Amino acid sequence: MDTMTQALPEGFVLTLTDAAATEVHKFLAAEDVQKETAGLRISVLPGGCSGFKYSLNIEDKPADDDMTSELNGVRVIVDAFSAQYLSGITIDYVTSMQGSGFTFNNPNATGGCGCGSSFTA
Repeated sequence: MDTMTQALPEGFVLTLTDAAATEVHKFLAAEDVQKETAGLRISVLPGGCSGFKYSLNIEDKPADDDMTSELNGVRVIVDAFSAQYLSGITIDYVTSMQGSGFTFNNPNATGGCGCGSSFTA
């Protein structure tokens, strides 16, 4: 890990459920990335139908100004902009008759839409 990369701030809480961690491990195994540095980037981007949208990506390594933490056996990578919107969030992976995918439960969101991956803060 780069020396500039720092841990997530004290008081920052992010939960990655067992089901979500299992799916992330599958994605990491399928990618050609270094296990020592690779991780799951969790970010918030402007856009979506409510103002912000969640993004999940497998990254080779964190950038120098990223924050990282180990959650449920997964290295999580978060940038400073996204961190302000992600504290308290729970990321899960659900399977239903409508399909399978990651879900986001954000107690800080003041609104959202039917798609489940867009929110207002």
